[in-house]
Amino acid sequence: MTLMKFDVQFIGLGYIGLPTAAIIAQTGKQVYGVDINPSIVEQTNKGQVHFSEPGLAEMVAINVKEGRLKAGSTAVSAKVHLVVVPTPFNEHHEPDTSYVRAATEALIPNLEAGDIYIIESTSPVGTTEKMANFIFEQRPDLVGKLYIAYCPERILPGNALQELKMNDRVVGGIDEESTQKAIEFYKAFVLGQIFGTNARTAEMCKLVENSSRDVQIAFANELSLICDKAGINVWELIELANKHPRVSILQPGSGVGGHCIAVDPYFITADYPMESQLIGQARKTNNYKAFWCAEKIQKTIQDFKIKNRRNPVVAMMGLAFKPNIDDLRESPAKFIVQKVMQSEQEGFMIVEPNIPDHDTFKLWPIEKAYFKADIVVFLVAHNEFKKLPYNEEKIILDFCGVFKK
Repeated sequence: MTLMKFDVQFIGLGYIGLPTAAIIAQTGKQVYGVDINPSIVEQTNKGQVHFSEPGLAEMVAINVKEGRLKAGSTAVSAKVHLVVVPTPFNEHHEPDTSYVRAATEALIPNLEAGDIYIIESTSPVGTTEKMANFIFEQRPDLVGKLYIAYCPERILPGNALQELKMNDRVVGGIDEESTQKAIEFYKAFVLGQIFGTNARTAEMCKLVENSSRDVQIAFANELSLICDKAGINVWELIELANKHPRVSILQPGSGVGGHCIAVDPYFITADYPMESQLIGQARKTNNYKAFWCAEKIQKTIQDFKIKNRRNPVVAMMGLAFKPNIDDLRESPAKFIVQKVMQSEQEGFMIVEPNIPDHDTFKLWPIEKAYFKADIVVFLVAHNEFKKLPYNEEKIILDFCGVFKK
């Protein structure tokens, strides 16, 4: 273990940890990143990145080259420690904070009086307090000598570097002094406003932000189901309804994915099941939309077979969880493709322009798949798809508003 005390240490070099580490290193701080994946550690120390994010590769490369960013597999001594690890949920949609606990446990031997410990991982309410108690149980000598806080990220994949600097942040400490120390830390690289509160409120704020968006998307997705049955163009309907000065309906899609909106509401429903009726139903609605899309595709295929006495060629357009990114986490589009192909084994062309290849699916060029297909299914509204000419001779299932026809 190095004797050097780094300015900042990150436990977790994923979609949030690595970009944040690079931004802080860019300010001149000595930053150390820890990850349990040896490949990620090796890539980082070579100045490389393991996922696509505009501008990140260049920033990591220069910070590594100039000695401000290093990575390893074990925790070291630092002034500020950030826990930025996943918080998955089990089959019962209950959050699993074992990664946060394991990261904290790895830090405990290296903590010193005056250090700042911050959790950025999405967490159930009360997690920061539990981790504080866990630390003090192991290190009673640090009681009253550590600054402990929670600060969730608020970024959009594909624009992470800009939003990590410009977006407002909410910081909540286990006491007022911890809140202020954490705010001082974030002020060094965040240009947006920083609002102080307590840890429990900051934890709930993160969950509420994404649950609110999930509920709003569920309304749009439910409208799309109703309009399909009523024979109404949902895109035109929403455009007209939004002419009202106090109405702002979002756009429907094939479901909700990603590691925030599709996950965070469960952190509330797991702990407050009776009180979170609307939030829970929104999750069910958005999950159902993906099932509904898959069933509609399957029915369209069967109708084509009956009418034409042959199997159709089907182009499935998009695998990412949202437009114009390469992130497939919790993707409803990927789920739909998998579900449809379980019953139909041939005749599919899968298109995802934002990734070079896929372990399961053979990927096709956009134009080749579109012009060859009998049935075109738009699952993600990538910009490249919107450039395609509308072809009335094809059967087009547009679940995400590429053509809005």
